[in-house]
Amino acid sequence: MFTHRTRLLLIGGVLTIALAATLLLEAPEATRSVDEVMDSPDELEGREIAIRGEVLDGSINNETSTFILHGESEELLVDFSDASVSNGLDDNRTVYAEGILTQKDGIWVFEADVIKTSCPSKYEEATDE
Repeated sequence: MFTHRTRLLLIGGVLTIALAATLLLEAPEATRSVDEVMDSPDELEGREIAIRGEVLDGSINNETSTFILHGESEELLVDFSDASVSNGLDDNRTVYAEGILTQKDGIWVFEADVIKTSCPSKYEEATDE
């Protein structure tokens, strides 16, 4: 019915179209900074987004599973109670998080599903002892 070459071309075409459709339908969203998110949080409310920022010193509360993520001028409360958290969540650490932005009692809360931390710099200043 079809030659071997024709079948291979058909299969290759179908796979190419399927891959292109997957990329178009599941295009990853750009990572936003805390400041970008807080510029217009209403537009992002209820959407799955990725965010980056730095953990505010002293803000990690393991009892409530929350911490504050800050940018240059804005702050955002992060709820990590249902999140997969990588090792190294600590004060002043740069964090990448995926989740949904919601508003609770007039406060913007980022409900994280995934939290990844940066590696501590191997070039940090050594403390004098």
